[in-house]
Amino acid sequence: MEGGGARWKSRDAAALARADPMSKIVSELQSSFHRSQTCGLLTGSAVLVQAEPEQTKLLNRACFGRPIITADPSSSSSMKGTRVKLNLEQEGAGLQWFQLGLEEAFYLSHQLGCLIICQSTPEGRKGLSHEQIWCYMKERQKTFVPHYKAYSHLRAKNWVVRSGLQYGAEFVVYRHHPALVHSEYAVIVSSETDDRQARLTTWSDWQSMLRLCGSVAKTLLLLSIIPKSNIIEEASPTCLDNYHVEEFEIKRWMAEKHREDFLSGKDER
Repeated sequence: MEGGGARWKSRDAAALARADPMSKIVSELQSSFHRSQTCGLLTGSAVLVQAEPEQTKLLNRACFGRPIITADPSSSSSMKGTRVKLNLEQEGAGLQWFQLGLEEAFYLSHQLGCLIICQSTPEGRKGLSHEQIWCYMKERQKTFVPHYKAYSHLRAKNWVVRSGLQYGAEFVVYRHHPALVHSEYAVIVSSETDDRQARLTTWSDWQSMLRLCGSVAKTLLLLSIIPKSNIIEEASPTCLDNYHVEEFEIKRWMAEKHREDFLSGKDER
């Protein structure tokens, strides 16, 4: 992943990013969650986490999840659909609710081992094993396995990974915090094990996606999730070791540009 070069948002943004690398921020978040034994509540297609002030800053800096801005508690529409009642006394103590996506929550729980994921039961909150979380998320989101493999692959390389829905992609990735730098890649995930999820199957699909990426100054990155064997059981997260990820940067060939390069002698051997 070389990209077309980072587009920093200010003159000193690159220096700020070098002074505070993303790997260090994520490590601080991991340590903070470990110390407090942070619990996330599994609800629908998200995991809700109530963060202390220090953790709120770290979640924002590391770009995990999104803070939930709650409405007036007297309003009937407050937190509608989440089936979670906020503890107003805790809110007053400076705690902040965050909503994590499934890939984000499982990465914090499984890969970093710093988030306990629970589920509400009539007896109270019950901690779930990695296998139980895996089965729930796989059932909830049919593309969870390839998408999580792609997400964890990018996060392990210290890229900031956010939803790419507005660009017609699975993810967009940043070299550092989005406040400092523009996203560099629009990411499409391709899985060889599920033809139903195939994308970019015709030349017109490719052309449309490449034109879109060009118009928003992003490089199209195709992540191909390839099985290492013909049959893989996906009953537990250990199956992730049986896949590997291949990266393909797709760029639009511009005839006019290459013609100018040739005439200027840049292509001479």
